[in-house]
Amino acid sequence: MAKVATTISSQISSLSKKELEKLVLKAAAKDKSFHDYLLVTYFEKEYGEQDLFDEAKEDLEVLFLKRYKGYAEEEKTAHLLAECGQRITAFSKVCKNKSLEADLIMHVLEIPFSMGKRSFETCFTSFNYKTVLLVKRMIVLVQSKMHEDYKMQYQSKVNDYLEILHSTCNYLDYVFALPERI
Repeated sequence: MAKVATTISSQISSLSKKELEKLVLKAAAKDKSFHDYLLVTYFEKEYGEQDLFDEAKEDLEVLFLKRYKGYAEEEKTAHLLAECGQRITAFSKVCKNKSLEADLIMHVLEIPFSMGKRSFETCFTSFNYKTVLLVKRMIVLVQSKMHEDYKMQYQSKVNDYLEILHSTCNYLDYVFALPERI
């Protein structure tokens, strides 16, 4: 992210309202995240985050249907998980509702854990690594960024995922470092 020069920040108050409107519109047209930030923060405070959540979920569904390179299904899924992680990151930069972000992560985590335990025992550790990154992200959300009421909603499923990871690929350092339960 570019740092605003001191000359710009000191002289911005001298701009007219019309010039400021032009600048904001131009910035919103060039940068989707700024556009979404304006939408959620100023114009659609009530339903803006939910609309962006629905859009992100639709984007994830499109990513699920996309074909990825790779010899094995685990390789292809690792590429999918990486792209989904990027989309969730873009969503989380704009929306501050952590339960919506957690819903997106859980939606994506259904894919690797629906493939069966044997998928985690293969030699394709990028699959394991990308899955662990999403699980870690979910753990951080549940433990430190969510209200207590939401923790109960996700805790049992995350514990199930942790149990699967520890029982199948605990020999990997990044899996071994995960907690047994949250």
